[in-house]
Amino acid sequence: MLKIGKTNLPGAKLQLAWRANKGSLPPIMADLKIKPAKLSDQIVAQLEHLLLEGSFKPGQKLPSERELAERFAVSRPSLREAIQKLEAKGLVNRRQGGGTYVCDNMVKQLTDPLFMLLAQYPDSQFDFLEFRHALEGICAYYAALRGTEADHKKIKASYEDICLQQQLQDSDAEAKAVTQFYLAVAEASHNIVLLHLVRSLTPLTEQNIRLNLAALQQRDGYADKLNEHRRRLMQAVISREPELARQASNGHLAYIEEALLEVSKERSRIERSLRRSQQA
Repeated sequence: MLKIGKTNLPGAKLQLAWRANKGSLPPIMADLKIKPAKLSDQIVAQLEHLLLEGSFKPGQKLPSERELAERFAVSRPSLREAIQKLEAKGLVNRRQGGGTYVCDNMVKQLTDPLFMLLAQYPDSQFDFLEFRHALEGICAYYAALRGTEADHKKIKASYEDICLQQQLQDSDAEAKAVTQFYLAVAEASHNIVLLHLVRSLTPLTEQNIRLNLAALQQRDGYADKLNEHRRRLMQAVISREPELARQASNGHLAYIEEALLEVSKERSRIERSLRRSQQA
């Protein structure tokens, strides 16, 4: 009769303890062996982990075959086999004479035509702003909780780039810089689900920010106000104050939403006034 018993191995793992009436294992169990994982499979696991944690971004070129082989201390044939397996999974693609790249379509699900269509309609921008409240607030919270010195430097650099683009009065570059600032905060959260969600929504976020900035230009001192909000958020993250970071993020977006509503109301009043003057 077969019995299952507990072992005293670390972690209190269960293992099968087979006992036959005459002290011999059943024939089907006699050849059962634990086979070590193939080297190429171990390399695949390591590369997949790097993709998940965001070390390699969609569309980014991987280091050369020689560099990766040296980094993992493996032979190039084993590495080549691992790359082939990643390609079969649709995670990377190899270009003739151009190296290996992370597939762009890894984020296709959240940047399909439907989402891009939403970006064109004004009402959906308020819905997306509400969504950003939840997403960016939790990213800020965990960034303050887990961010490293390297993360802090990247957030600071992103903030400084925003200020630079404002001085250059390049609105498109400013929108990109603001998007990168929020992405840097998401990276500092060290939550791979949050990070990939934020990355996948980058086109929508940038479009939302571009439209918001264009509308807010009508308000005096709007740029200084927004920069002060971002500075508070950055400082809360660097000071490792999670709740303050979340409040700073939510307060920043609440200000934008309120300002946009006021701009929208003012635009409606002007349009009504124009219609009345035309009818007079």
